[in-house]
Amino acid sequence: MRPLHPRDPHEPHRASTQLELLFDLVSVIAISAITAAFHHAASEGHGLDVLPNYIFLFTAIWWAWMNFTWFASAFDNDDQIYRWLTMVIMCGSLIFAGGVGSIFETLNFKWGLIGWIIMRIGMIGLWLRAAESGTTYRKTALRYAVGIAVAQAGWVALNVLTAPGSPTFLLFGILVFALEFSVPAFAERARPTPWHRHHIIERYGLLTIIVLGEGLLSVAHGYGLLFEGNAEVDAAIIATSGLVITFSLWALYFCETEHLRTNDNVTAFIWGYGHLPFFMGAALIGGGIGVELDVADNRAVTDYTAAAWYLGGPLALCLIVLWAI
Repeated sequence: MRPLHPRDPHEPHRASTQLELLFDLVSVIAISAITAAFHHAASEGHGLDVLPNYIFLFTAIWWAWMNFTWFASAFDNDDQIYRWLTMVIMCGSLIFAGGVGSIFETLNFKWGLIGWIIMRIGMIGLWLRAAESGTTYRKTALRYAVGIAVAQAGWVALNVLTAPGSPTFLLFGILVFALEFSVPAFAERARPTPWHRHHIIERYGLLTIIVLGEGLLSVAHGYGLLFEGNAEVDAAIIATSGLVITFSLWALYFCETEHLRTNDNVTAFIWGYGHLPFFMGAALIGGGIGVELDVADNRAVTDYTAAAWYLGGPLALCLIVLWAI
């Protein structure tokens, strides 16, 4: 076990590690599960009713990814203890992902909460290691560890004190998310962590590819309808159009290599948090393409007019947010 010293923020050729890529794979599973659940709900005609559930769960999945990503950029030393704690986080994330379908329908996240607690044990363990490594970031690391623990207590209280899906539940959940989002701002005031700008740009780019993959999955499903002999012309048009949209969004996102042009913390917070609606919208585009295909294949309760909103709305969101950040 080596001390968890901070990484050089100007380290040349800093790239994502194989462990980070494995961590991303866990995020793929969770995002795919929740997007599929929304797609089916939208096809059945009640997509707007469950949209708050989607936003709630997607934010949770993204937040777990974001917590680990920024920590790894600053302190990843790749020793055995670091790997084990990261795998603990992935284990908790998979427990949460396994229950996404059920949580999406009811917002009862009893078992999901267990996964979330396991994730937090791993994350707190990493920050405590950073605090005990004899560096000048001890106060920052302790603030993170305590803040994460307090926020986790908030999720436990939410599960115990409120009825799943009730207005009180949603209001309480928003407050706990606000607490979650304030932890980095509070901790970084002690001393900003030395995250690596190019590493963070790459990590966000990789998650962008993951959420765009939801669109490609729907496109493949659309081409699959051709083999079944169902709605051949409509399916071909929708699938090809979805492919063009996905390719175009990829091109727009990666048209610049320096997405984040400064290490200034205020800019980084806006850029980092601002990606949430972009990621959410990009994943929803895949769901929207799926809804259009369900209409073409006569498997949907909704029609093309309603289905268009599930594709056009998320696409508009992505473009607006991409311009803003």
